[in-house]
Amino acid sequence: MKKSCGLRGYCLCLINMFMLLLVARSQLTSDFYSSSCPNLSKIVRREVQKALMNEMRMAASLLRLHFHDCFVNGCDGSILLDGGDDAEKSAIPNLNSVRGYEVVDTIKSSVESACSGVVSCADILAIAARDSVLLSGGPSWKVLLGRRDGKVSNGTLANSALPAPFDPLDTIIAKFNDAGLNLTDVVSLSGKHRTSALVIV
Repeated sequence: MKKSCGLRGYCLCLINMFMLLLVARSQLTSDFYSSSCPNLSKIVRREVQKALMNEMRMAASLLRLHFHDCFVNGCDGSILLDGGDDAEKSAIPNLNSVRGYEVVDTIKSSVESACSGVVSCADILAIAARDSVLLSGGPSWKVLLGRRDGKVSNGTLANSALPAPFDPLDTIIAKFNDAGLNLTDVVSLSGKHRTSALVIV
């Protein structure tokens, strides 16, 4: 029996989700940093590659980190903010589950050394997610850049918007529908790391 969604399908569903969740998409461009930080892509890819050489599982973690960021107020990097009990990091679907923060810190530090105060953490997350997929043998895509970093981390919204490990299937589907995603996206994005089997016939 053929798998309903392999790596390529999973990545295409992710790309679809990210495009749907982008705020002010028309203002984003693939060459946003071409003058202000021309080596950005090389820097991020180099650091992602180092992280994957150290631990290959980090590719999935960086991808998931971006996915969970985009599900709450769009792809604004707010999942990276510290903020006590109501931070997205502390939300139930993220707590002791989402990882890769230290890799993003390392990437940000390298980017800052090359072009200080120019590149948003939200854009670094987006590029790192794409490079994680690519370096794992998956497809590539153009990352639209120019996001502004969120200044508020909303743990309450993360708890209500993000699919949680213990959510029943109908709740998961409803949360994906709220984000403009369908059942195929549920299987691709959520079914990959859940113990329950989600199958499309």
